[in-house]
Amino acid sequence: MRKFRPEIDHEAEYRRFLPMIERICRFALAGKKIDVRGADNFVRKGPSIIIGNHCGSYKDVAVLFRIASRPLFFNANQLLFTRPEFSALVRKHLHRHMGRTGLLLNFFLKPYFFLFVDYISANIARVGTIPVNLKGSKREAIEKCEDYMRRGRALVSLQGRGRVDPKGPNPYIRPFGHGTALIACHMLENDNLHVPVTPLAIFGSQWPWLIPGTIRIVIGEPMFARDYHGGSLEENVECLTKALADRVQSLFMTLIRS
Repeated sequence: MRKFRPEIDHEAEYRRFLPMIERICRFALAGKKIDVRGADNFVRKGPSIIIGNHCGSYKDVAVLFRIASRPLFFNANQLLFTRPEFSALVRKHLHRHMGRTGLLLNFFLKPYFFLFVDYISANIARVGTIPVNLKGSKREAIEKCEDYMRRGRALVSLQGRGRVDPKGPNPYIRPFGHGTALIACHMLENDNLHVPVTPLAIFGSQWPWLIPGTIRIVIGEPMFARDYHGGSLEENVECLTKALADRVQSLFMTLIRS
């Protein structure tokens, strides 16, 4: 059994970059207010996973950085780590959400975007991201996340592609993958670590940048793989995945009703 290895260095690194992180988050959330419920359910230290829906692209990430009281690590498209690829992603995102206006905005603000892209690409790995090849091996990504768990880090697993899917049963919640549950079950079976998985739901982040609105987040109590343990690994993972998806769906409906 591998030992749990708490990591302290990243805390200092995170605090050093915190002022810049806060400025970037304020910029990313321009025009938006944040309404949070259940913040006490966040796990303050030790290994943990946060899982939720993902309908607001980078705004979901910015919100979690703003409301969490500890460093967070996100699985991130490895294209964000190079300037040319990140610039292309920014342009694509603006066009998707704002059409020709987005392309015009990208043209006029390109010098400022370059400064922003350069800074993010140079430092993104140091402040809370795990570079993942979205077209590569899922096993490699899972193993990297499990190593982060052993180091006492908090991972964020947002389910979906960061946008609303009008063709889905719930446009704001995409079907859940098995990765989060697999990590939690692996850590229980292989390392005897009871990793808390905290579900949350987000609504309002889907509105475009600079459009006034309120992003609402509700955070549920942590869930554990041990409560869905008893069958084969595949059965346990399937059971936990369904439970997590159902819980996020339930939390989301409380936002809609309110």
